[in-house]
Amino acid sequence: MTEIANGWMWAGFAVFVVVAIFVDLVSLDRRGAHVVGVREALTWSALWVGLALLFNAGLWLWLDYSAGRELANLKATEFLTGYLIEKSLSVDNIFVFLMLFNAFAVPPAQQKRALILGVIGAVVLRALMILVGAWLVTRFSWLLYVFGAFLLFTGGKMLFLADHEPDLEKNPILRWMRGHLAITPGFHGDRLWLNESGKRVFTPLFVIVILIGVTDVIFAVDSIPAIFAITLDPFIVMTSNIFAVLGLRALYFLLADMAERFHLLKYGLAVVLVFIGSKMLLAGWLHIPVFLSLGVVAVIIASAIALSLLRPPATPKG
Repeated sequence: MTEIANGWMWAGFAVFVVVAIFVDLVSLDRRGAHVVGVREALTWSALWVGLALLFNAGLWLWLDYSAGRELANLKATEFLTGYLIEKSLSVDNIFVFLMLFNAFAVPPAQQKRALILGVIGAVVLRALMILVGAWLVTRFSWLLYVFGAFLLFTGGKMLFLADHEPDLEKNPILRWMRGHLAITPGFHGDRLWLNESGKRVFTPLFVIVILIGVTDVIFAVDSIPAIFAITLDPFIVMTSNIFAVLGLRALYFLLADMAERFHLLKYGLAVVLVFIGSKMLLAGWLHIPVFLSLGVVAVIIASAIALSLLRPPATPKG
């Protein structure tokens, strides 16, 4: 496994992530709980995407200077492909977040706090999963075929169950929390818990934050193996993944109101997983260049979005 990053690059990226999350939290505290409009969501989404592209450009310039044009082109394409895959698969998270917010009737003003805290948990857990995954792949290369088979199975399952709505009441984490924690019946602003008669009780916002974190871990089980089909470089895997997660909150508010319009996107994501899984399984016999993988993934996602807009979902008859 080749790795382009040195200790300073890892440290610099870690500092960037901490600063980015801090700025997000400060922005939230200064504006207080408020409803996030489309304009604000679009601004933050553009900012996160712009930062990811700026990072990729900086990476290319550094590698072009220190290691040559060929390696710079390869790593920049790997990052862009991985980022596109992770960003696309994160859209599936949004559908689940929307279901959670609707099921718990989370006030719009509290949704931003829940998503920011959920993203912080996702960054930490994904980082741990990526480091463990990279360590395992370096020692057991056959795991890549296991990942490929898993992605192929998951993609096929998604194709057949794309319209299936998960039953929240059967969620084991939610059932455990309801059985072991004292939960208030209503929200208390942005508070996750409070003390009543000397006893700590949790608010529904705490439950939502935990479920968001668990949901992201479940989706990461699909998305992290997918990027190992593009590159085995831990730095590229980590940075493309984290950049995609950091923009998840803004992407939610941008797409939440349009989720029904992109009703075919889930099928597109399923096809992406099938393609990536097949690529991993055939790696020993067929080499698909990274640039070609980027084009295939981009065409699949763009086609799913275009078809969703051209063929709106049928409105149920009243």
